[in-house]
Amino acid sequence: MDGTNQTTVTEFIFLGFSGVLSLRLTLFVVFLTVYLLSLMGNTLIIFIVLTDITLQTPMYIFLGNLSFLEMWYTTATVPKLLATCLTQVVTISVSGCITQYYFFFSMGATECILLAVMAYDRYLAICSPLRYSLLMSLQVCLWFAAGSWIGGFIAPLPPTILLSHLNFCGPQKIDHFFCDSDPIFKLSCSDTFLVEALGYTCTSVVILSSFLLTMSSYGYIVVTIIKLSSQKAQKKTFSTCASHLTVVAIYYGTIIFAYVHPPAKHNFTIGKVISVFYCVVTPLVNPLIYTLRNKDVKKAFKKVLARKRLLLTKKMRKF
Repeated sequence: MDGTNQTTVTEFIFLGFSGVLSLRLTLFVVFLTVYLLSLMGNTLIIFIVLTDITLQTPMYIFLGNLSFLEMWYTTATVPKLLATCLTQVVTISVSGCITQYYFFFSMGATECILLAVMAYDRYLAICSPLRYSLLMSLQVCLWFAAGSWIGGFIAPLPPTILLSHLNFCGPQKIDHFFCDSDPIFKLSCSDTFLVEALGYTCTSVVILSSFLLTMSSYGYIVVTIIKLSSQKAQKKTFSTCASHLTVVAIYYGTIIFAYVHPPAKHNFTIGKVISVFYCVVTPLVNPLIYTLRNKDVKKAFKKVLARKRLLLTKKMRKF
């Protein structure tokens, strides 16, 4: 598009969720409550993994990384979401928008890779238990964790670099509560075909490859569980990966629907609703699933509570 006589946009305005003030205030309270509970839940899991020596194993080291990731994943978008509920004019600079785009998709890619690594860890533990400590040593575990973060932050770089070279000449209103890909592309007065195609390719490759690796690991796990002699052994073995499988189903169910599609007409209202689910709800659901369904985490949590009660009792006796 010819940029002659067009004013370059320096900031965008988030439209967020439109509606009467009472509705937006209700949404603000709900989103803020969920956000704070998410931060508390994930912080608690990190604290438990770091302080309980019985949980300092590859499975829980990966879980600690996932919880740390979820805290920043939701923090990248929720503050602007909360602001759009309180006021109808919430702005972000173009550079700030591109930065948010990069970190949001970097952490999303990191979560995909990390979930695949966690599934591989469960595969080794269940299908090769005698060799597990050798194949998934602490050093290998840390390399996998670091590789997930590095790979996740490299994947969105190419489309982000192309995005930073686009021109934005107006309109400046983003029909969303954060700088998602489709709403940004719609505002550019440059040709966005290349960045859209590259963004779609990178997103699809990361999501689908990690999803297929995850499902492959669980395919072998299911076969191994079926071969076990007793139902009790089958149930006990499956319980070790049930929490992770639940998280995988919830996370991939939403992001595949949201992002694995070729550039086309996009329903922004549906997109915002889906985004709320994986930006706000999922980071809270993950710690709930792991604390309610995982016996080791529940046991460690009870030990933390017991220590807190003991310390509180001692302090009260001193007074």
